[in-house]
Amino acid sequence: MSDRPATRLATRLSFLVAGFGIACWAPLVPFAKQRLAVDDGTLGLLLLCIGIGSVVAMLITGPLSSRYGSKPVILAGGFGLAVVLPVLTVAATPTTTALALLAFGAALGSIDVAMNVHAVEVERAADTPLMSGFHALFSIGGFAGATLMTFLLSLGVAPLLGTLFCSAIMIAAMAFAWPRLMTGAQGERGPLFVMPHGIVLLLAALAAATFLVEGAILDWSALLVTDGGLVTATKGGVGYMFFAVAMTAGRLVGDSITARIGDRSTLFWGGILAIAGFVLLLTAPLAAVAMAGFLLIGLGASNIVPVLFRTAGAQKAMPSALAVGAITTTGYAGILAGPAAIGFVSKAVGLHAAFWMVAALLCLVPLTARLVAGPRGG
Repeated sequence: MSDRPATRLATRLSFLVAGFGIACWAPLVPFAKQRLAVDDGTLGLLLLCIGIGSVVAMLITGPLSSRYGSKPVILAGGFGLAVVLPVLTVAATPTTTALALLAFGAALGSIDVAMNVHAVEVERAADTPLMSGFHALFSIGGFAGATLMTFLLSLGVAPLLGTLFCSAIMIAAMAFAWPRLMTGAQGERGPLFVMPHGIVLLLAALAAATFLVEGAILDWSALLVTDGGLVTATKGGVGYMFFAVAMTAGRLVGDSITARIGDRSTLFWGGILAIAGFVLLLTAPLAAVAMAGFLLIGLGASNIVPVLFRTAGAQKAMPSALAVGAITTTGYAGILAGPAAIGFVSKAVGLHAAFWMVAALLCLVPLTARLVAGPRGG
């Protein structure tokens, strides 16, 4: 049976482990730079390996989940994160670090696609919105991973020991989830590759636009508010904090909201709210107004991606596992390549203008809500 409390819990644990694992790496980046004695340019190339590994794995994971089910891929990705994380603290050369980061990214990409495929099946069996709650656990895992690793390092715990402790937590969570995950979820005997087409292309474009928003806020918001004189450099990260808290809170209540108003209204009003947040942020005369903008962007964007995944699972244009893989890959491409593109645009027209372009791109969400979710919106 697909819809059991144990199955829902195992799905939530998969999202939690994925968010926890990637967040554990972030506080370790300065230690890696110091250990390898590399400059910022080389470090940037090394960090790009995570993205390359993730995207390559995502392209493979959708077809594998479609053919063999999502459970083995979730387990491989979750345990893979736990195994590779400590290696990242002892890799002694740029080459070995690059290989480890490729493997780490591949594990992340694998679990990312497979857990969403699994979540679509669980939600379909439950016949009630669950996707926002699953995605909230990814955000909570990210907060917990970054906080725990930072705390351990601040106590003077060696990076290797800290990662071993965090890996033990991930292994325990995955071992608990193992027997509770659906066996043979998906298992569609279709082709191993189908070029995205039909409604899936639109879903992929909207996912890329929404993930681009998150990447822009993560990488550029501090510079936006500090250059604008709204906050000092030491408080530049506060905006992202407001955004992240709002997004997590929005996802925690997102399922009940979606059940009440439907997918179409969730997309439409979520998009409108996020766009209003951008307007507030980009016209803010005071720091408090800018922070309100970050809150609105986080709340508005919080449930767009869960609805897109649910729609990908329900469409009939192509196998659902392949559709979920396609929008995960394009979404990840948005969060990876988008911030770099903002940098190029910013150099030409300024950071404020670049953010206005991001807001304009987000207008696609409310404009296509009826097309994506239908007249009643599920």
